[in-house]
Amino acid sequence: MAIDYGSDRRRAAAGSPRVPAVLRAPLEGRTWREFLYFLTGLPVAVVLFSYAVTMTALGIGLLVTFLGVPVLAATLAGARGLGALERMRARGLLRLDVAEPEPVRPRRVNAKGRPRGGLMAWVGALLKSGTSWRHLLYMVLHFPWAIFTFVTSLVLMTVAWGLFLYPVWQWTQPTYLGQPGMQLYGDSDGYAFYLDSPFEVGATCGIGLVLVLGTPWVIRGLAQVDRLMVSGLLGPSRLAERVWELEEDRGVVVDTAAADLRRIERDLH
Repeated sequence: MAIDYGSDRRRAAAGSPRVPAVLRAPLEGRTWREFLYFLTGLPVAVVLFSYAVTMTALGIGLLVTFLGVPVLAATLAGARGLGALERMRARGLLRLDVAEPEPVRPRRVNAKGRPRGGLMAWVGALLKSGTSWRHLLYMVLHFPWAIFTFVTSLVLMTVAWGLFLYPVWQWTQPTYLGQPGMQLYGDSDGYAFYLDSPFEVGATCGIGLVLVLGTPWVIRGLAQVDRLMVSGLLGPSRLAERVWELEEDRGVVVDTAAADLRRIERDLH
């Protein structure tokens, strides 16, 4: 189960002045948290992708020996651990609370619900766990998406705020670069077009303002895809969650029945 804590908009609508959302969005905490999520997402995705590809290839390569199976199981166990860190990052920056998936458990074989087989039973349960494979799939699929969101959000943010604040930093062009303004065009014949007149500076600021107002909505749309990926691949499936609940209920019933049988035996003696 995933809970979206994206309540910035609801809190703003309930308690803040009636400022249009399009004007609030560039300065809202949600926009900058999601932007930070994209900035930190690329280095994290590189680590996760490298781990998934390297360990999976190693495990598959070792399948000709006995070591391949435990290596793959260890890979899946590590993927679950790294997935927990990703859920924490999504909880902190996307305000998305994804429930911890069902634990890996060997098959119950006795009346008390105790697992049999020790380490090999745990390895088999990991390899049969669809949740563990979904964690590994997330590491592979999130890598190209993290590259796209990192580049898109960073370019939009820097260009939008750079153009919007151009009247503030335009003076640095003649002072430090020896040109009247930001160069928009130049060719080999020496012709160049600079944004230096008051009209051009104002137009640049206006274009930047449009981008500043529109960028948060692009970032929110991209973040929504990340929310779907995290909740869909790193959270528990409804079917597995229901099976887990039924097994727990069965274990309680079995334990209760065993206790009743022991009590009846004592009474008979």
